[in-house]
Amino acid sequence: MLLQGVIDSPDIPLNVSRSYLQGDPNVKKINNHITKKVADKLEDIFTKERKEFEEKWESLGLFVKYGMMTDDKFLEKAAKFHIFEDVKGGTFYTLDEYRTATESLQKNKEEQLVILYTTNPIQQDSYIRQAQAKGYTVVKMETLIDAAFINQMESKWEKVHFTRVDADIADNLIDKAETTASVLSADEESTLKELFGRQIPELHTTVEVKGLNAEAPPIIATRPEFMRRMKDMAAMNGAMGSFYANMPDEVTLTVNGNHPIYQSILKESDKNRQEKLVHNLSDLALLSQGLLKGNNLTSFIQRSVDLMGGETKGKIILEA
Repeated sequence: MLLQGVIDSPDIPLNVSRSYLQGDPNVKKINNHITKKVADKLEDIFTKERKEFEEKWESLGLFVKYGMMTDDKFLEKAAKFHIFEDVKGGTFYTLDEYRTATESLQKNKEEQLVILYTTNPIQQDSYIRQAQAKGYTVVKMETLIDAAFINQMESKWEKVHFTRVDADIADNLIDKAETTASVLSADEESTLKELFGRQIPELHTTVEVKGLNAEAPPIIATRPEFMRRMKDMAAMNGAMGSFYANMPDEVTLTVNGNHPIYQSILKESDKNRQEKLVHNLSDLALLSQGLLKGNNLTSFIQRSVDLMGGETKGKIILEA
């Protein structure tokens, strides 16, 4: 990225092409020197005026991350002043500080530090809350280049892995946890899988029934980290990434077999109403991922009105 300024040097040849200058050894030395001076200055500001540095991070962050991606010498120095902002706001961590704060809870079986992040704190609020309930620390990764930044830092930082907070259920964000026993029978689980297994043309959905905490949501929609990253990168690359960009979104619907709502749904004698209730639950999960749009969203709204109307009618009959 460009910095505005003037450097006095007798060693730069005049009246030559830009491509020649880019290959000139003196220009390369000057470039390396500027990079070092900028990194040293940023480190100095961070060390002496950290609060002010944090307040300006929204503007500085994109510049620092781009430098870390394109220059390994800058990357080495930037480790001292690159910071993550906690999703709660107001708290910032360097990589070492984040490691110290989270290592006891956020290290996986491969001994990697798992950095949990959000790209949209408002849309992903329910996932953030579930992660925080387990004591995890979630940071913001919202800039235009964060998808590429994450991929590069995983290859450059030792034993570090990034996972978006909605990539899996909270129990599996760090390591795949053993499934808690479900209160449902095998036949009931099979019935729920069949009910939730509707085909959505724009999505590739997988349904699984697990015994989660009874207080957890009845159904959770998650998007596998790898494929979502590929689609995000493809969207940034335009036509070059059209193959991944045009692939349907992969979504896993995790049905919480221990949620009390399914006891009522499985006993519902009206099959049409039963299907509507299940359809609405899956739509709510997809809505939390921003994947319910167009006709599907319109149908969800109309179905919700129909269900509320049916419950109101039933209440009137009972009261009569």
